Amino acid sequence: MKFYSDKFRDLAYFQTIPTDIILEKQEKLDIPPEIILKGVSLFKTYRLLGSTVYALRGIDVEIKRGEIVAIMGPSGSGKTTLLNLLSGLDTPTRGAVFLSGKNIDVLSDADLSIFRRKNIGFIFQYYNLIPQLTVLENVMLPGLMVGRVNREVRREALELIEEVGLSRFQNQFPIKLSGGQLQRVTIARAMINEPSVLFADEPTGDLDTQTGKTVIDLIRRFAKEKQTAVILVTHDRSITKICDRTIEISDGRIVDS
Repeated sequence: MKFYSDKFRDLAYFQTIPTDIILEKQEKLDIPPEIILKGVSLFKTYRLLGSTVYALRGIDVEIKRGEIVAIMGPSGSGKTTLLNLLSGLDTPTRGAVFLSGKNIDVLSDADLSIFRRKNIGFIFQYYNLIPQLTVLENVMLPGLMVGRVNREVRREALELIEEVGLSRFQNQFPIKLSGGQLQRVTIARAMINEPSVLFADEPTGDLDTQTGKTVIDLIRRFAKEKQTAVILVTHDRSITKICDRTIEISDGRIVDS
């Protein structure tokens, strides 16, 4: 009986929220200037073997400029799904995401791609560096992709590489670097366009404790210096000590924040 009551309760909730229906089509939202990112009534559902799977169930979230927020929860709780929706890598079934007051879910694929490159940085657990490019070229790439001047991008990339302590590796290819060094390259690459928001998916998941601490300290320093908001998904509760707050997710819902 509980299964059916939960199912119908979720269905009713999913169908009876008029506010977010309006916001889904709204291109801009007037929000306080200190709020850089806002998710409104976010649902994500999938069809699997004839059944509906609720990955997210009506999540509301606000992120301030320069704030570092950890997203935690058990496997399958919806952490990565939420990160994907907030970053524009995926679209919600219902609800809307506003970055700098702009609804990213109404943008065309081409416009969203440009908007992401200019406003969002990504740090992935497995680095996603291009093996055929040197460290310097990997860091420069996002800047060149938004049409910035090569000379300016190169200068800033060299400064970032120095800040993450990898100047002597700037002409090396990724295969020559350790895991910790590779992650520092991804941090430099993520910051080249001075994004409004930085998303990190398990940034220390493949690193030893000390190297992981170095990576997190770098992320925090950049966030505070540039007033970049950071949203990171992690299983490592020790990381939450450097975060301003933690959002706990279970079964697609926020249970604590």
